[in-house]
Amino acid sequence: MRGADELRLAADALPAAARSLHEGGGKMQMAYAWFPDTGRAEVCYLAAPGAGRPFQLWRVSEAGALPSLSDCWPLLSWYERETHDLCGIEFAGHPEPLPLVLHEGAAPVAPPLSPEYPRAAAVDYSPQPPAIPKVLGPDVQELPWGPVVADVVESSQQIFFYLGEHILHHRPRLFFKHRGMEKRFQGVDPMLGMVLAERVSGVGSASHALAYCQAVEAAAGVQVPPRAAWLRCLLVELERLYNHLHYFGMLAEATTLKVGGAEGKLLEERLKQVNGRLTGSRFLRNLLCPGGLRRDLEIPYDFVRMLSGVQREASDYLDNLERTHSYLDRLLTTGVLPRQIAFDQGATGPVERASDLRRDLRRDHPYAAYDELDFEVPTRTAGDANARAEVRAEEIVASFALVFHLVTRLPEGSVRTDCRPEPGSEGLGWCENPRGALFYALHVGADGRLARVKIKSPSFSNWRVFPYTVHDTNMMDFAINQASFGMTVAGCDR
Repeated sequence: MRGADELRLAADALPAAARSLHEGGGKMQMAYAWFPDTGRAEVCYLAAPGAGRPFQLWRVSEAGALPSLSDCWPLLSWYERETHDLCGIEFAGHPEPLPLVLHEGAAPVAPPLSPEYPRAAAVDYSPQPPAIPKVLGPDVQELPWGPVVADVVESSQQIFFYLGEHILHHRPRLFFKHRGMEKRFQGVDPMLGMVLAERVSGVGSASHALAYCQAVEAAAGVQVPPRAAWLRCLLVELERLYNHLHYFGMLAEATTLKVGGAEGKLLEERLKQVNGRLTGSRFLRNLLCPGGLRRDLEIPYDFVRMLSGVQREASDYLDNLERTHSYLDRLLTTGVLPRQIAFDQGATGPVERASDLRRDLRRDHPYAAYDELDFEVPTRTAGDANARAEVRAEEIVASFALVFHLVTRLPEGSVRTDCRPEPGSEGLGWCENPRGALFYALHVGADGRLARVKIKSPSFSNWRVFPYTVHDTNMMDFAINQASFGMTVAGCDR
């Protein structure tokens, strides 16, 4: 696969390879399966040996059950369960062999991502109680909250076992509105797939489109013109800014600062208006394409003035939050994520950086024009809600500086080059989404259309981590802790 070094492994060699990666200071990113032949699956593991070193794609032909690697890499637990649900592959020795994507009562006629599954068929479903471990005790209460709740909230169910206000165990139950996005890519022309990529997670439209386009470009073996690379950085930094300001609005609201919540969302809206003024789309859609950009961008004469005004207001807003004692009291020591758990369970983005893990794809594996840009990657050591907020606040400052640098030093030239991947080609693309590491692994079939697209979403990773900050805490802090993670359900329920 272009974009990663390939290793072909036998199934029985997987555990040793996983241990070697761990001992060498690398990190596992994801696992998935696809069907290069009608009747046989191939399981792929994406590994990152270290900053500045090429990614590795481990390829294993399915031959019965594969050994589970979740004892060495706990973050793979969800990927193995997802692969079992959607591709029908068994993982021997898995510590929690329960459904993940397909809820209890789902009865597909075949694994949904296999060639045998009828494309237009719905999955038969009869509701059944969730298979979750029981927490025993005479006074333990169980509270299933959701998936239908008030307000404009994405569908998920939070299951609590608690004593009074004390949470003994928490389990998020997601995938109520799983849209089968990876299945939707199958059979699509690679040049049109970015329309789907932009809609995997609406608030990550630009970063998803960029990761997808870079996967297509890797498969085709092309590089985009310098001006297109710089403009791509501009777009995803603008996306980071409005997402982080939305985050602070939600976090302030969770701490009952209604004015602070409204101000954060107003600043988010102001930035979306800047996006619309620059591109014609508040969500920065319909601009990126494989090979560069659909069209060149002319920076509006008032762009810097508009953005400078938002920057000043955002700076004042963040300063006011940091001086608000009731706000800080609710964040400090809330939802602590220790460094080792963050690493083992696969935390990513601001969540991992707040737990003293200095990882950022823009710096560690530069793409677009990031190898020409200078910026800081902020970290904290406390691992609590306040640390996660502080990391995002510093990222806002850095992103504003990057945007001003980009718009004032844009190179001249074209913004698009010819890009058409050959049949049978493969490519890996990545982007540091506002919520963390985002990957697209792409396989082109013999007919020149997409045979498989795998999406590694940062919210999928962080939802996996989140319960470890909830166990043994209290109910009053739950909403604040959840807001401090800044996850989306759509990004997880691909």
